[in-house]
Amino acid sequence: MSKPTLEVAVGVLLNQHGQVLLGKRPADKPWPGWWELPGGKIEAGESVIQALIRELREELGIETTHAHPWVTYTHEYPKNFVKLSFCLVREWDGEPQCLEGQELAWVNPTGPLEVGPVLPATEPPLKWLQLPERYLITHIEEPTRLPAYLEQLEHALQQGPALVQFREPAWAARPDAEFHLHQAFLQVVNLCQRYQARCLVNSLHPESWWDHADGVHLRASDALALSEQCHDTLTAFPVISKGLIGMSTHNDNDIEVAHKIRADFLVLGHVLETASHPGDPGMGWARFAKLAEQAGLPVFAIGGQSAHTLADAREHGAHGIAGIRHMLDSDPA
Repeated sequence: MSKPTLEVAVGVLLNQHGQVLLGKRPADKPWPGWWELPGGKIEAGESVIQALIRELREELGIETTHAHPWVTYTHEYPKNFVKLSFCLVREWDGEPQCLEGQELAWVNPTGPLEVGPVLPATEPPLKWLQLPERYLITHIEEPTRLPAYLEQLEHALQQGPALVQFREPAWAARPDAEFHLHQAFLQVVNLCQRYQARCLVNSLHPESWWDHADGVHLRASDALALSEQCHDTLTAFPVISKGLIGMSTHNDNDIEVAHKIRADFLVLGHVLETASHPGDPGMGWARFAKLAEQAGLPVFAIGGQSAHTLADAREHGAHGIAGIRHMLDSDPA
């Protein structure tokens, strides 16, 4: 007999300090004493955002003034499935109150939690919140450009948290490039470490480099090849089990592969026209939003992205934005 599925809207309330609000379930509810994100069941005829606004009003006594979709994730409990539509909430009126007998606590998702235990379905979003909203992809291309690029990258890292991906297909294709390219890679990693930014290496580069990075970013073709070799997803990719796994995706099939290899996040696109795809308008925000909802993981939008498109990306379900040329400054995409 199949289990029923409960559809729930969940609010991820973030204050100006980057803390997230958790509530402790009261003694008269299932899972008493466990901590969770606020939210509740989506009623018939309600959209996710409508249900979220109502639930936060009933549960916390606040009026949500702005919320946007984030990750839609299905968790299996012993008696049912729960489809959780997580929404990021940064703006509201009023002070959260304990209207349903719960306790409340603001916690830092990047450090050890001051409360617990946490409901199993609450653990993934707390992990996802540790990912920055900016994903910078290197574009050095040749040895003479390295000093200027490192200066640009340092300036970008000084502006706030970011992930960095070392990806240099043009340089890698140059004759006798590997030694100097590897030295450039190590310099990028060292710079990232100075600013506590995690650096991933693209799977086009040698696997021997991966141990020096904070994870690997897989091209869709490499992820597909890996998935075809893996019969047990629990043992997939032991070489990078201690680091992040990112993956480039473009369609439904890529997203299925990402689940099989247990990716931590996706890059999806291209969304808008870019210099590398002249004349190609990209998938657009509507298609992006549909695929992002299916992903079940944080998704970075790529293609024509810059600081000016972050708000649009958020409204369409993106965790953040990724890119090459326009991510090091604030120039329009």
